[in-house]
Amino acid sequence: TSYHRLHRQKNHNAIFKDRCCFHRSNAGETMAWSESVDTLLANKDGLAAFRTFLKSEFSEENVEFWLACEDFKKTKSSTKIASKAQRIYSDFIQADAPKEINIDIHTKTHISRNISEPTLSCFDDAQRLIYSLMAKDSFPRFLRSEAYKELVKKQQNGNQKRWLPFL
Repeated sequence: TSYHRLHRQKNHNAIFKDRCCFHRSNAGETMAWSESVDTLLANKDGLAAFRTFLKSEFSEENVEFWLACEDFKKTKSSTKIASKAQRIYSDFIQADAPKEINIDIHTKTHISRNISEPTLSCFDDAQRLIYSLMAKDSFPRFLRSEAYKELVKKQQNGNQKRWLPFL
């Protein structure tokens, strides 16, 4: 699966990070972001660039919600589950939330009914919808954006100079 490929790549990069010929270049990483939205979201610099792009389009709430859900699913304490769920609900789900995401009424109603007793999966349907929206809409626009093209160009130019470090 792409999840396992990504983690193998991360392990590979960690192992060969300081060896000149094996570590994937910054330009390579930047280009790799175009492979999938998963690759982009899993890379700190890729995520930062995508967030900046979404802010420029006034739609950063989608990636912020997705990240909040990823963090929420790692929560161990039941009291923290309740407080984090309430924060996600008030920030992203409830009507007129400051960062309200665009989800269908059925999903929103289902979350609203169950928010008083949240589970770690209570936002899964909404997160899937937002992920799909980012993957099908925002991500392709990001790859076509001047910001992404400039970043790739800058990284490639920088790499050409660093390719032969012994010169």
